[in-house]
Formats: sequence, C-alpha cells, structure tokens
Amino acid sequence: MSAWLPTAPCTPRACVEASAAVRARAVPRAVLRLTGVLLLLLAGIALTPFGGRIPASLVRRWCRWIARAAGVRVRITGAAAPTGGLLLVANHISWLDIPLLAAVRPARMLAKTEVRRWPLAGALAARGGTLFIDRDRLRALPDTVARIAGALREGAAVAAFPEGSTWCGRAQGAFRPAVFQAALDAGVPVQPVRIGYRLRDGTATTAPAYVGEDTLLASLWRVATARGLIAEVEVRAPVPPGSSPDRRALARSAQPREAFAPARTHTALVA
Repeated sequence: MSAWLPTAPCTPRACVEASAAVRARAVPRAVLRLTGVLLLLLAGIALTPFGGRIPASLVRRWCRWIARAAGVRVRITGAAAPTGGLLLVANHISWLDIPLLAAVRPARMLAKTEVRRWPLAGALAARGGTLFIDRDRLRALPDTVARIAGALREGAAVAAFPEGSTWCGRAQGAFRPAVFQAALDAGVPVQPVRIGYRLRDGTATTAPAYVGEDTLLASLWRVATARGLIAEVEVRAPVPPGSSPDRRALARSAQPREAFAPARTHTALVA
C-alpha cells in the first residue's frame, strides 16, 4: 500500500448495476456510439501537435462531444473555473470523468502509468501532456509533487482524482492529501468538482462505473448500451491559496462530501 494506491470496496459484481438484456435493435446503436467515440479520439490524436493553438472553448466542446457520442447527456452547473495555475480535483467513478473534467477546463491530467496502455486514449493522454505517476513507488512521490507544482507555477491547470481509485458512485473515498501539497507549494487555488451519473427519471446509477477488476471494454459497452444516461458535473467554489494551513486541511475543504441521493446505500450493494 502506498500513498498513491488506496483501495475501494467497489467491485463490478457487487456495485455495478447489470444492464438489462440488450435488444438486438440496440446493438447497432451501441456500435454507432462507440464508433463516434473512436473517431473523436482519433481526431484528438491528430490535433495534439497543434497544442496550445487550439482554443480552450473548442477543447471543452470536444470533451462534451465524446460523452455525447457515447450516449451520455452532460449537465455542467456552477461558475466557470478561474484562469491561471489551478488544481482541478474531483471524485472518480468512470473513464467518462476524464473528458467531463476537461470540459470544465482543459488541463494536464494526473494519471496512473497504466493509462499509457489504454487503446488510443493512452496515446492521446501521452501526447496531451498527461503527468503519469507510478503509484507503486513511494519514493517517486516527492518528484511527482514537484513536477505538478512546476506545471502549476507556469500557469497550467492540472486535473487529478485524489481518491486514488474509482468508486461506484453510491459512496466515495477520502481525498488523499499528497497532490494538494503541489497547490500549496505553487500558491494556486484548488477547484473542486463533483461528478455524478443519473438516469432520465432522476435516479442515481452505477452503470458508468469502472471499478475493481472491471475491463475498459465492458464499461464502454455498458455505457453505449444504456438508455437515458445523464452526467451531472457540479463546479464548486474554488478554494483560494492560503486558506488552509496544510495539505490535509486543504484536501478536507476541497472534498465534496454529499452524495447524489442514491436510491440504495453502498453498504447494501457491497453486501
């Protein structure tokens, strides 16, 4: 166990809602959705050499298009994220969280080294300036924090999921304090974001979750075959620099604690 490697009790079998039997007529729609996601990812890889010349507004729109192509409607509420150096932090449920967080403000993602091996998305992440971390090497932690602080001092936004692991969405883990040290060292604000997923009728759903031993392909197929998925992204008020005495206090003040009114408790799901 390291500072980068917390565990979550969520597993696909215990926590993730099994999709109803997929009707034959729904398969072409799901394939079309996944094809749309693939084409958008390929377009993103092709455009990464242009880097900072692409307007941030277009990047945000492209991120929303990825979710929409997968059949997910996106609702973003709250104020716009500030400019300049900024640490964006959010709870972590799904692979969808990555484009959703970038739709709030394009940022350099902080991601585990395993993401490099994801088909297409790994190449896009590497070429897009993602800061990769080796969560199994505790000795690498100070250097990682220093690299994040350096990017923040240069005026970049860095996006992280401080829980360190995905949760199903019925419950969440505590924000680990390590990444918040970079915001303290750089003297930049922290932007908390709360992500949740609902169905069209308003009930919370775990269908988009990507937890435990789940595979990326299985999660992609669940999302593509689901009906009426809505992603809710709530941008909270930023935590200004100097308002917290240390990284642990900063992590506590940045963590959105209330859940999205789950229909069932997480305890019942894992039981």
